[in-house]
Amino acid sequence: MQTTRRWTRDRSALLRVGAVGAGLALMLAGCGTLMPGGNTTGSDGRPAVAAGNGPGVTEDSVKVVFVAVDLDAVQKMTGFQTAPVGDQKKQIQALEDWVNDNGGLGGKKMEAVFRIYDAQSDSPAAEEQLCNKITQDDKAFAVVMTGQYQTNARPCYADRQVLVLDASLYAMNEEFLEQYSPFLWTASFPEYDTFVRSYVKVLDEQDFFDGSKVGVVASDSPINRKTIEDLALPLLKDVGVEPEVAWVDTTDTSTLLQGLDQAGVTFRSKGVERVMFLGGSRMASVFATVAGSQEGFAPKYAISSFDNPSFFVNNPTTIPEGTTDGMVGIGFHPPQDVPDSQLKFPTGEAETSCIDMYAAAGIKFESRESARVALPYCDATRLLKLGADGNSGDLNAATWAEAVDRDGSQFQSASGAGNALGDGGRAAIGSYRVLRFDEATGNFVYEGPEVPFDDK
Repeated sequence: MQTTRRWTRDRSALLRVGAVGAGLALMLAGCGTLMPGGNTTGSDGRPAVAAGNGPGVTEDSVKVVFVAVDLDAVQKMTGFQTAPVGDQKKQIQALEDWVNDNGGLGGKKMEAVFRIYDAQSDSPAAEEQLCNKITQDDKAFAVVMTGQYQTNARPCYADRQVLVLDASLYAMNEEFLEQYSPFLWTASFPEYDTFVRSYVKVLDEQDFFDGSKVGVVASDSPINRKTIEDLALPLLKDVGVEPEVAWVDTTDTSTLLQGLDQAGVTFRSKGVERVMFLGGSRMASVFATVAGSQEGFAPKYAISSFDNPSFFVNNPTTIPEGTTDGMVGIGFHPPQDVPDSQLKFPTGEAETSCIDMYAAAGIKFESRESARVALPYCDATRLLKLGADGNSGDLNAATWAEAVDRDGSQFQSASGAGNALGDGGRAAIGSYRVLRFDEATGNFVYEGPEVPFDDK
């Protein structure tokens, strides 16, 4: 009876989390077939780039679609606490005004289109419908994405010749970025393989493993599985760790929740004392909320920006007591890593410039966390302008990419440190810092200097 009550309680918590839908299910696989209207691929298997101007480019304008998730509605349904992100439509208008007041995109007016995506009803069909709307109805040159995690989203846009500037915590490795080059980019996050190398290295240096039984919660998608089997597991073996791996099917909310609960049961039965997560920005919070509440199971957790650290600070009553004790890992995304008391807001030229753009439109943010969506939007816009301004002749994904490959070293993200663009780089963030939960302040803090991601 006690087990039944515990499962009912945990199931209820999971279902509340499940309402977030897209925010929970992190999909990394490519699309197996082309969608209606899709483009053929080149001889190297990548989407071929048509000659001439790309879609959405006219003699005097470039159409860019910004996809937003109604985070206030998600928060209202789940009950989870998070800093309000403000009026996203107004923020996009501010960015459009800034671009057009400063020479446009290569001399062409940026025409920004704002679309809300209902993450609570996320599915492959819903994302295909959105892709159809943006590529066929809007005829966009570029899409700035948040909150889309199904397998078909990114391949759909690439197959339709649309540039994707991914502003979501979506783990993309070098192979995936190369597969959809020159269409797929992120201006606010790192390439995933370099992250994994640095993550394992830091956890070892911080004595996180400490001779304990380690469990890895892993998203079971082709890309993540390859990264873990070919990279993460060998790296862990090199530092003396042979972990128990729990592969979680993130096809939909139901399979995700069942997989995480079963992972907890398995880890507890096998005496796992340390848990790390690879492949999903919400798996850590859901696992800790439900699987971590199993009686007699109190592991220490590794943490990274991919695990949404701010959740653990903002929702202490949702997770079991002691969950954050000893949490350590790496952070590369200050808006969801540390409070302003730990890192002055704004800091640095790029972040200050973005905040000034919004301030010119009368938009203010109560904290860096409140700007966690606005900053990646600004990053994507600035990168879009960099490539367009450096382009001559026809503007399409290939010519835009050539300009960024040449000039990308000039770019600095407002969302994180370092720079990994230029010479073929497709993910902007190039550095990290050690991230640790500080029990005295009740927040995560950065320790030590910025360190370049390990790319070899």
